[in-house]
Formats: sequence, C-alpha cells, structure tokens
Amino acid sequence: MRAVNWFTPAIALGRIAWLRTILYLFVILDMHAFVRDTRDKGEHPGLYQPLLLARLLDLPKPSVANTTALYFVLIVACLVGATNYFPRIAGWIVAPAFTWWVLIGMSDGKVDHDHLALVIALWVLPTVGGARRGRSSYGDQTRSEAAGWAIRCVQICVIATYFLSSIAKLRSAGWALTWPGSAVLTWAIVRRPHPVGEWLLHYPWVLHVMQWVGIIGEFCSPVILWLKGRWQLLGALFFLGFHAANTAILLIHFLPTVVCWLAFAPLERIVPWFQARRVDKRSDDARQAEDQAEQGREAQQQAGA
Repeated sequence: MRAVNWFTPAIALGRIAWLRTILYLFVILDMHAFVRDTRDKGEHPGLYQPLLLARLLDLPKPSVANTTALYFVLIVACLVGATNYFPRIAGWIVAPAFTWWVLIGMSDGKVDHDHLALVIALWVLPTVGGARRGRSSYGDQTRSEAAGWAIRCVQICVIATYFLSSIAKLRSAGWALTWPGSAVLTWAIVRRPHPVGEWLLHYPWVLHVMQWVGIIGEFCSPVILWLKGRWQLLGALFFLGFHAANTAILLIHFLPTVVCWLAFAPLERIVPWFQARRVDKRSDDARQAEDQAEQGREAQQQAGA
C-alpha cells in the first residue's frame, strides 16, 4: 500500500495546468530548434531508416504530405493544449503526433536520450482531467491522485535519463569503471572546440574530476525521487548546474530534460503566492490611506484650535 501511495501522491491540479502550458509550448520550440529536420526527411524518404518502435508500429515512410500534415496538426493541438482547454483531446493528439515526429527526426541513427522525459510527459498529461479551465486552472489546489501519478511518471523518466546514461557508460566500457578516468572530455572538447573548454584543456585533472562527479551523480540520481524539500531542491540544482557546465564547455544542452525538471517544482503555489502579495499590497495601501486621512483630520483640528 505504501508503494502504491508513493506512485500516486495527491498533487494539486494546478501543477498539471502549468506543465501543460509549458511543455506544449516547448514542443513547438523543439520542432523548430532541436528535432527540426523531420519535414526535410519527408522530402528524401529513400534515406529513411525506421527505428525499432516505428517498425513495430508499422508507421508509414515520411513524405511531404504526411510530415507537413503532422507539422500543422502538432502546432494547432499544442496551442490549444497550452490554453488548458480541451486538455484530453489536445493531449491525445499531441502525444502520438510528437512521438511520430521524433521517430522520423531521429531515424538517422542518433537517438537523443534527452527527449525521454518529454515524450513520456506528453503521454501521461492527457490522463488527467481539469476541474477548471483557462487561467483559473493554474491556481487550482484540488488534490488528485491521477495528477500525482502523471507527475511521478515524469519525475521517474527525468531521473532515468541520468541513471541509464551511467549504465550505458559502464556497458560501453565492458562493465569496467574506466569511463571517468579516460580522456573522453578532452576528446569532446577537441571535437567541439569552445573557449571555456579549450581553457580547461590546460587543466586535465579538472576534467577528470568533472567526469567522476558526473558519473557518480548520474548513478546516484534515483535518490532524488525520495528526497523532499530543500534536499530535493539541492539535487535538482546539482543537475541543472551539470547541464550549465556542459553548455559552457561543449555547447551541449539538455533542454528537453531540463524543462521536465519542473515536474519536481511546486508550480501550483505560484498563483496563491501572487494573490497573497496582491492582498498584502492592498492592505498596505488601505492602511497608508487611513493613516494619511487620520493625519489630515489631526491637522484640521490643530488648525481650528
């Protein structure tokens, strides 16, 4: 029973509303900035090599017609879903459509594991309904186990991105702990030269330390799922710093994974926080007006005397 409760915590629907808006808008960005060659592959279907999932689902080869249709369907469905209106309908359109978009875009043999959490998030978000619609949904404090299950799925996939990466590093080295002691970062910097990375080439011991910190952090990442409060925040900040360092050294980003870290954030508190500040400001303004009025009455009394 405790395990079931862990997988289905009661979480406010407001967090789901925020994730819908952010992730659906991010999908549009992803289609134009990251997995952006899907429509190009529709123009050259002869080079298409379907991935395993595409073969299992027997998806058709990309063409100008179906990739163009896929593009416009995704844009419209994402924009609708981002408003938190018709969340199930829009969500069940976006999830398979973007999955197909990614399968085509990554059919050249390079599968980016930074899209794992994003794709799973798009599949679980439509499983949660919304008690409210539009802007009011962001402050919805209604607790829902369905929302908790969806959030937990995203969190697990975020963490799995790192943990499975550490396993892949060990497997590629014949299950020996040689990756952190290798010159892989040096090779990566030489391959992708950047001023910060080139400066670090003069300090190879720093690169080795970074490799050890990286693989240990990835291997221990599942611990974050059981941390709470500030400790979980520190764990999240560690990996966000990890990505910031990768971007600074190699210009490699993990934005599809980074944006899914928001599943750990109490986004449902944003609207109540602003509302409380607004109430406090109104109270302060009313108090100041009352004080000024009192001072005015006192001045009149003194002038009359």
